[in-house]
Amino acid sequence: MKFAVYGAGAIGGFLGSRLALDGIEVSLIARGPHLEAIQAKGLRVNSKILGDSCAKIPATNDPAEIGQVDAIILGVKSHVISCIVTKLTPLLNPQTIIISTQNGIPWWYFYSFEGPFAGTDLESVDPGGVIASSIDLRRVIGCLAYCSASISSPGIIEHIEGVRFPLGELNGSRSGRIQQLANIFKSAGLRTPIRKDIRHDVWVKILGNAVFNPISVVTRKTLGEMLADPPTRELAQSAMEEIVQIAEGFGIKIRISPESRLKGAGQVGDHKTSMLQDIEAGRTTEIETLVGAVLELADKIHISTPKMRDLYHRAQLASLACKSVK
Repeated sequence: MKFAVYGAGAIGGFLGSRLALDGIEVSLIARGPHLEAIQAKGLRVNSKILGDSCAKIPATNDPAEIGQVDAIILGVKSHVISCIVTKLTPLLNPQTIIISTQNGIPWWYFYSFEGPFAGTDLESVDPGGVIASSIDLRRVIGCLAYCSASISSPGIIEHIEGVRFPLGELNGSRSGRIQQLANIFKSAGLRTPIRKDIRHDVWVKILGNAVFNPISVVTRKTLGEMLADPPTRELAQSAMEEIVQIAEGFGIKIRISPESRLKGAGQVGDHKTSMLQDIEAGRTTEIETLVGAVLELADKIHISTPKMRDLYHRAQLASLACKSVK
């Protein structure tokens, strides 16, 4: 298969590097100094788990230079997708699959969904349904990235931990294409279980992301620091309990307790959340898809979320304050 990674940042770049090192034909779509560094020196990934590597991978800011591919890994943040959907066209052939790796509630969540909310567009994720109307949802395969990584400098990614990337067809089938994709990822050194209900995995990840990210923005603490502070840890657990209720309202029984989720996060150590990294770099955050979408879902089923709503507003204010200073 021929791959294109649209958004070769920390996660997208890590995936592209693993595929390229395994001999897969892959091209990267990036921009700015990061792109220039990759073109000049290759993409370097420093990893204590997998070993350090440097791969010479074709990279561009123009998808038309790549042409049609068999698979597109969407590595951009959720709020960027609506800006780049029209740029995907040169990459598409009739069978091209699109692998969604975004955090938060994905734009495709209610596609092939059973229940009264089938076909619902979430304004916080996909305002006006722009993404869903631009991407043929039959192309999409859900993917969750359990991987902590960051760009330390242009062209260099620091991989801290995690190689698990669960995959799932939106209709729950075990198709030939998802089996092929899982085999390719596994050969590249990744853990890629195929999920019958990828939406459950979405909620498991939200249980951490929708809580730790806004708390980190408000407190400026790393994961380890948040969990070592009893009041902050208690706040995180209370917010997680609200998320569990929301998920149950949409038919998902999260098979991991808030206590277990906190314990697992504690093993990551002093890692900055992606949202805190964005704040410190002056970038737009994923506050809407990570937290706003959860609140939008809660409102649809009339569940009270005082802790999550307070975190949402505090994180928004902290983000604005940071931008005004910069």
